[in-house]
Amino acid sequence: MGSTLIRAEQVVTLDDADRIYEPGYVLVEDDRIAAIGPQAGLSGRHFDETIDLGPRLLMPGLVNAHTHSPMVLFRGMVEGHSLFNFDGWYNTIRVVEEVMTPDMIGAAVGVSCAEMIRTGTTTFADQYFWMDQIVPQVRRSGLRAALAYGIVELGDKAARTRELAAATAFLQSMQDGGRLRGWVGPHAFFVDNSEEAMALELALAQRFDTGLHVHFGTSGEEERYSQSHYGHSAVTQMAAMGLLQQPLLAAHCLALPESDLPLLSATRFTAVIAPSSFMRNAAGLPPLLALRRAGVNTALGTDNVTNNNSYDMFKEMQILGKLMALQHRTPNALPTREILEMATMGGARALGLEDEIGSLQVGKKADVIALDLHEIGWAPRNGQDVYTALVYAVSGMHVRDVMVDGTWLYRDGAWKTLDYRQLVKALEADAARLAHASRLKGDL
Repeated sequence: MGSTLIRAEQVVTLDDADRIYEPGYVLVEDDRIAAIGPQAGLSGRHFDETIDLGPRLLMPGLVNAHTHSPMVLFRGMVEGHSLFNFDGWYNTIRVVEEVMTPDMIGAAVGVSCAEMIRTGTTTFADQYFWMDQIVPQVRRSGLRAALAYGIVELGDKAARTRELAAATAFLQSMQDGGRLRGWVGPHAFFVDNSEEAMALELALAQRFDTGLHVHFGTSGEEERYSQSHYGHSAVTQMAAMGLLQQPLLAAHCLALPESDLPLLSATRFTAVIAPSSFMRNAAGLPPLLALRRAGVNTALGTDNVTNNNSYDMFKEMQILGKLMALQHRTPNALPTREILEMATMGGARALGLEDEIGSLQVGKKADVIALDLHEIGWAPRNGQDVYTALVYAVSGMHVRDVMVDGTWLYRDGAWKTLDYRQLVKALEADAARLAHASRLKGDL
């Protein structure tokens, strides 16, 4: 691929030293960052290609650490319901999933990938079934992803055997996944995944040297079950079962007792915070500041967009900051730089990719996004801290360019790997078919 020099008015590295270059450059060789710095140091050097982005801000791509990409098919269908309790989830989503067919998955995943690219996400963690339909679309998009095969077995031995066999076949197929990595996705420990299933899922994750992507602490069901059956917390029981030995991506963590945080801080546990989802589901707030004080890794995600209803991680950052200020009655309770860390390095760390992505540094993968500095929200730049602007003043719609592994996925306002309009057309047709099938069954 040779060398590509990318010049921009501002480069925000989000590295440990918080280096910012104005104007700056990023030199990409093949799929990695070969150099980064101020443009003044470039005189006399030759490159295979030079791209001058002008009035744009370069920064690391964002990491959406928890979503369900096929569920854009259900966007807007669950208004007035909470997906954070069994009845709400089963009577709105599960009944529809029972009549959907695999051929409805592809366009939905394609639209989700296109929306993530458009708003600056370069890596995401997914959890769903029908991975044979999901993988081709994600691969086509060019995004980096950790794809977890979703398992719901409800204590049923036949379902357990079937789902674990499917998950095993999926993980075998992902051994040389390139930008894609296979994970194990128990939907919820102790709730719809029994202890028997959990032990087998752990063994599967160990066999394939991967992690577990679960929902945890959404309503306290795990805690009540574990206290009733074992006399101690769900986290203590998970540790006893060896589940904390593997990377564990735990979405939500609303009902996580603070007394368990010291135990979690010594493991590869990540609490994934999805603020829009919490609010839309009227579910409450997690002990986020306590998690961070205890040293537990935290990351940011959108959850599904069925009732989020957006993949824009810049929106999630803004909402999170405001929620923390309101919850703690303290302005800037969670500083903007820490919010950005959750959306970048926190997610990278959760996926075991902290040496590859999450900041702009020499040797890391060239996963870079560029935002338009001529758009609204930035001014006055001599009075507004750049981290404050990124969290509170702009949105993903300011993104103009997206690169993953040194390859453009979105360039100067145009998708390069996906045909978004065609995908939307197909999604609309699939949604109509799904509605018809649901009406025949009597669910809608």
